[in-house]
This record gives sequence, structure tokens and C-alpha cells, in this order.
Amino acid sequence: MEEMWGETKVSVDALKNGKGKFFDESNFGMFIHWGLFSNLGGVWNNKTYYGIGEWIMNPRMAGIPVEDYKQIAKDFNPTEFDAKKIAQLAKDAGMKYIIITSKHHEGFAMFDSKVSDFDIVDATPFGRDPMHELSNACHELGLGFGFYYSHNQDWTTPGGTRGPKLDKNGKTASFKDYFYNKCKPQVKEICTNYGDIDFVWFDTPGDMKKKYVVELAAMVRELQPKAMMCSRVGYGLGDYASVGDMEVPTKRIQGLWETCDTNNDSWSYAWYDNNFKSPKVIISRLVETVARGGSYLFNVGPNNMGTVPEIGAEFLRESGKWLQKYPQVVYDAGPSPWDYKLPWGDVTTKENSMYLAVSEWPTDGKLYLPGLKTDIQSAKLLNPEGKSKSITFKQEKDKWVVFDIPYRAPEKLISIIELKFKDGKTVVVNDDELGVYPNSETELITEFGEVTNAEQKNLRWMEKFGEWKHANQVGNWEENSSVKWNVDVQKAGYYYANLCYAGTGRLVWKIATNDGVTIQNQQAATEKYVSYNMGLLEFKKPGKHTISVSLVEGDKVSSSLKSLILTPMDN
Repeated sequence: MEEMWGETKVSVDALKNGKGKFFDESNFGMFIHWGLFSNLGGVWNNKTYYGIGEWIMNPRMAGIPVEDYKQIAKDFNPTEFDAKKIAQLAKDAGMKYIIITSKHHEGFAMFDSKVSDFDIVDATPFGRDPMHELSNACHELGLGFGFYYSHNQDWTTPGGTRGPKLDKNGKTASFKDYFYNKCKPQVKEICTNYGDIDFVWFDTPGDMKKKYVVELAAMVRELQPKAMMCSRVGYGLGDYASVGDMEVPTKRIQGLWETCDTNNDSWSYAWYDNNFKSPKVIISRLVETVARGGSYLFNVGPNNMGTVPEIGAEFLRESGKWLQKYPQVVYDAGPSPWDYKLPWGDVTTKENSMYLAVSEWPTDGKLYLPGLKTDIQSAKLLNPEGKSKSITFKQEKDKWVVFDIPYRAPEKLISIIELKFKDGKTVVVNDDELGVYPNSETELITEFGEVTNAEQKNLRWMEKFGEWKHANQVGNWEENSSVKWNVDVQKAGYYYANLCYAGTGRLVWKIATNDGVTIQNQQAATEKYVSYNMGLLEFKKPGKHTISVSLVEGDKVSSSLKSLILTPMDN
């Protein structure tokens, strides 16, 4: 897995009205990483390798020799694999399609390949084609189906990227040999032998020559004209963009795109990885993705026996129960009119409705919505049992909307408030200013600030191997550097100001407002992003303000500011 962007050659509108309609309306799919690596579960020679399990063969992990790795197939016998059960899990979770690894970087085919004997039918005691079983199960349940295929990397095939240099006869193998002897014929197999498929999901094109990518993409379009390819095919030949692994973007993205995430820390099964995302986190990240304009591809990793770990399955089923109650919030839903997530949750839209998905329920009986210019016709707290009730609100033009809500959240996971507008009315918001809320923490991320004499950049890094973290931040500070936000403060008063940053040594930061209020303080720094309290800011009146942050003393190169966090003192 790696981040790879592409530009589509067909207009987005044409795709949305054509073969991309299913993808665009579904917004939620299941990714499955399953392969020979699943038989190891993160262990080689009695040693656990922490990180993404599907890379265990790689020199950056266990560095398993090719011939030793191939021997693992002799013991791979996932007799508990039940395609119908996995497809039903996806359906119960509210997912609309499944994409599964037919061949990952390890080069092992999880289908009956006539091109290579290094596959699950010929090389293992299992002797069945689970891809046939899963594609049939998906079609029976009305789910979409597609294949992941690693088209560039193949670590066990001569000529494949990062693979052996010599063939079995001791002759130097080229990428051309790999491409025409294995890659292209196997892609033809997955595009020919499994009926209509909805996706062909290539990965890590790296420095693969364009002529090969063009040839491969053309074949897919000929054999499976309705199948969508993501941008990781390479060279802008995808139908939609795939953004960074394990990342929910913090700012709205135009066009057709997805983000792929995983239910714990590894994509494939690892025996130690018990860090499963809770149902609330799954739904929150799904709604946030839809609110930014994208689709959410959520991964599970079956184990060596072919079953999805029960904790992950249980959490998915619970997420699905919530989606059964509120399908309109996700399926065929449009993005939020705000480019960013709000402190209490997020927003999606559909026709003349706007859905406030409240994950952090305010406990003071008030919910605040900033900058809405369009008049609200009605507001209703949804209840799928037919007990939905209207809620009162106060709306002033170009100012905050204040809703009167129950003191306790009506839903265990995420509660939904539906706002109705007049038919055909375009919802308009003022997002030039970021709202500062009187009853919850407001995080002002640098992505929405105005940066002067410093570098604004999205960083990504690994903590465990392959476990990606992301931060939009500001670094490389100069003498007169600053980040400035335009804000709309709902209520005057005192707010604690925290800065979230990384760096080295001790740093002195200054926070200033247009009212002449200044905080200057020294705090420590570490290589990880940590939130540090800087002191109290006072806003003497509500309304429009500016807040700026600058680095006064410290290492200007390593200092990296992620956000300013404001918390009302009386909250």
C-alpha cells in the first residue's frame, strides 16, 4: 500500500452518470487483505515482526528468502473459510461491495491461475479457489465485487519489482519477462473467469514504465468495461483517486475519490493486533469521509484459517445496525457545505436535507452551527422508530444557528439531526471564518490558516512499519513567520489556548489576537505531536476576530505546528 494520485481522463460528471454511479452512490466498501502472509500472522522463526503483516517477507521486516517463503504454502489450509459468511458480514455492516487481494506483493495468487503454480489451488492443501466462492457469494447477495492486484511489485517472480533477478535457468529476468509471462496474463484471468466485476484495484506502480500501465489498463477496459480502476494503476489512467492509507482527509476534495482504512493497525492478519476500531470510530470516519466528498474502503484481514477475527466482525455488525437506521446519511449522500469537520461531528447532504451527525453530544442543551446563510425550514431529531421530534432553534442571518437539544444524546453511537430547506434551495455557508464554540473544544488546524514566511505541508510517517500517520502542519519557520486564522467567536469570554506541535528542545510560542491580547510561553517539545497549554485568551466581544501564532525562540527547522486548540474556561 502507498499513496498514489492520478487524474482521470473522463469527466467526473460522465463517470458519475455512467460506470462510476455505483461507486459514487455506495460510499462504503469492504477491503480484504488475505494471502500467504496470513498463514504467518506476523511471526517468522518464532519471532514476531510488528507492522503490516503482508510485508513480512520484505527485507525491512523478516527478510524471508524466496524459496523459504514458497514453502509456507504447503501448510496453508484455511479450512474455515466461508465466502457466504464473509459476504454476509459485509452486507450486515452496510457495505455495498468487496475488493479482495487476488495477488499481493508476495506474488502468491489467491485464485486458480493457469499462469503460475504458485497459487492457492496448486500449491496448498486447501486446493480450492476462494475467489470464485466469494465472487459468487457477493453476486447472490447483491454486493459489488472486485480484485486487488499488485501489478508492479512481485517479490517471488523473476523480473518483478523487488523480485529475484535470475530465472530458474540462471538467466537474467527483465520486468518485461514478468509482465508478459505473469502480470498481464493473470490480470486477464481475474478479468475473465469471475463474471462481471466492479473494480480492479492496482497498487504501487512505482517506476513501472508507462507503456506497460497503458497496455494493462486498456485490457481491463476491454474485458471489464464497467470496472472502475483507482489512481494507483499509475500515470493518471484511473477512474478515481485513492488518497493516503489510513487517512481521512481534513479538507474537502473535489472529484471522485476514496480513502482506504483498516480495522486495526495491520492490513493483513497479525496475531498481536487487537487494536480494533470501535463502532463509533468506524461510523465517524465513514461520515467524515462522505462529508469531505469521498468513499470509505474499510479493510479486514482474515486469519490463517480464513475467518475474520470476531472482535472486528462484531464491531462491523454494530456499525451496520446504525446504518440501517440512518442510511440516508451515507448512501448517495453529498458532502458537507463546510470544507472541514465541526467540533461536535460532521455533516452530509441529500436533496433538500442536511444531516448533522453529532458524535460529541453537547451536555448543556445547546448545539451551535456557524455561518449558515440559508434559512432553515425545519429541524428534527431523527428516531428510526417513528418518534422523531422537532427541535427549536434560533437563526440570525450570517450568524450562528443555536439549536435547543436534549441534555442526553438519544443515540449510543452518533445522533442525527435533520435540517430541511426549501426544495431547490442551494445551501450557502460562510466558511471564511472558523467558528469558536462556547461549549466545546475548537481545534484550528493549520490547513485552514494563512501562513506567512513558513512552509505549510502535509507530512506522513510510520510509527510501526507500514502504520501511516498524517499531519498537515507548518514548519521551517523564519524570523517573521506566522499562521493566522479568521474566526467567528460565538460568545465572549476566556478560552484556554493549547498548541499541538512537535520539535526539539524548548520552544517559545506567541499567540496574539486582533484585540491586542497576547500569550507568550515556553514549553518542551518532542518528536511526537503533543498538545501543550499556553494560557488564557480573552475575547472581549463576540464576532469576527483574528488569531495568529508565531515561533519566538527555538529550532526553526524542526518545529512543526499542527493546530491551535481553544477550550472555553466555563465548559
